[in-house]
Amino acid sequence: MIPNLSTIDSIIIISYILIVLFIGFYFRNKSKSSEEYFLAGRSIGWIAIGASLFATNISSEHFIGLAGTGSKSGLAVGHFEWLACLMLLLLGWVFTPFYLKSGVFTMPEFVEKRYNSASRYYLSFISIIGYVLTKISIALYAGGILLNAVVGWDMVTAAVVIVLITGIYTVMGGLSAVIYTDLVQTVILIGGSIALTLIGLDKAGGWNNLVANTPVDFWSMFKPLSDPDFPWTGIIFGAPIIGIWYWCTDQYIVQRVLSAKNLSNAQSGTIFAGFLKILPVFILILPGIIAFYISDGTVSGDRTYAWLVTNLLPSGLKGLVVAGLLAALMSSLSAMFNSTSTLLTIDIYKKIKPDADEKSTVAFGRIATGVMVLLGLLWIPFIGILSDDRMYVYLQSVQAYISPPIAAIFLFGIFWKRVNGKGAMASLITGLVLGSFRLIIEIQNKIDPLSNSFLQSIASINFLHFAIFLFIVSSAVLVLVSLSTAKPTADKLEGMVYSRNISVIKDKWRSINIGFSILLLIVLIALWWNFR
Repeated sequence: MIPNLSTIDSIIIISYILIVLFIGFYFRNKSKSSEEYFLAGRSIGWIAIGASLFATNISSEHFIGLAGTGSKSGLAVGHFEWLACLMLLLLGWVFTPFYLKSGVFTMPEFVEKRYNSASRYYLSFISIIGYVLTKISIALYAGGILLNAVVGWDMVTAAVVIVLITGIYTVMGGLSAVIYTDLVQTVILIGGSIALTLIGLDKAGGWNNLVANTPVDFWSMFKPLSDPDFPWTGIIFGAPIIGIWYWCTDQYIVQRVLSAKNLSNAQSGTIFAGFLKILPVFILILPGIIAFYISDGTVSGDRTYAWLVTNLLPSGLKGLVVAGLLAALMSSLSAMFNSTSTLLTIDIYKKIKPDADEKSTVAFGRIATGVMVLLGLLWIPFIGILSDDRMYVYLQSVQAYISPPIAAIFLFGIFWKRVNGKGAMASLITGLVLGSFRLIIEIQNKIDPLSNSFLQSIASINFLHFAIFLFIVSSAVLVLVSLSTAKPTADKLEGMVYSRNISVIKDKWRSINIGFSILLLIVLIALWWNFR
């Protein structure tokens, strides 16, 4: 049995692991072509797509980071969750029609069709490096903290177990295995989190008592301009820039809608995921506030969620919640493994060997996934360096330095036919230089405060405000360089840019999707108004 857990808890967790491994084995023989392995044969329905979008996004850093930040500053960090609802609508209604019509496997492939091959290779490189250095490291660090506190495993053991199990079913089954395990994992994740929240609210004496006995500003989503983490200006103007990049242009997320059987299912999936993204504020951030209250303020930061699990839950429910934690971590890792494998195979291998047959392409994809698993294992000794006590803020700040130029070239590329490949590359490189500069001086300023007042002021700018600045500069460079160079050729524009002549298929599913999209917007507005 598993240390620190009862027999029933251990049985629940082991059963969960066996289920996801079974799914991987089941899809092993069904993923023989590249389209089946990397895009699940483009045959996935809306429920699985929505669940996979949600489970892929929610990882262990959400449990740790959202609960930890909630225990320190309340609900404001939830803006990133509720803004994601809007970004998912943007993905479904604005971007997905172009992605599906183009028939691409990857986002860099789409960029090449719209701009040029140089921008494709840039985006592939940045995506792969970003997955290895941020998503793997943060997910493993967060998972290590949780399993160390709850199960008693040391961080290295926990990370090895998680990487190996996730790697097995991802290598075998490809995207089909990833998506259908995500469906199972979403149910477990949400069920376990709701159970913990309800038990925590009961311990706290109910909602009204909790609100009455915690700081008033914990319950306000909109913070003043002077707030160091979530100023209202940064939330309204900066956070959507990060959101467009993450939800609408990142292979890690978009690969789910690329697997849809048709546009209606893709759009329904994004709307379903949008409703699911309302939940983390109440099942991940709220528990952080609960922990702050019932511990008399002694528990806060990245160990908050683990403290709740170990101190509040009885046998059986503890196993369910730990399975939910594993589900969150494994779903994100599997998505990262599969997405990186797709980038390496489609954007690099197929470019080098354009005549490679389906068997060798899928074989390379499995090898590439295995390599990512190995890199995950090799990265384990370094995960302790991410000891920031507000992990979720750290993660969002790093993304703020890489997302603005990518968001700019996708937005302008779809809505304006005049921007070209040279402008795109100039924008991407400018954004990379400025973003890297900011990250370097920020790290330097934390290690040893800078003596130069100008550099210190740059290092101290709120990361969301910096994202706004970087997006404006990247957009200006994109426009100016494009206008000063030749217009893109007709083949770069056909079907890639919005026009009034685009035909829209009107059917009952479109009407249903429009209705639920409007309902989602109404719910969001009501929530923001209530927690203003």
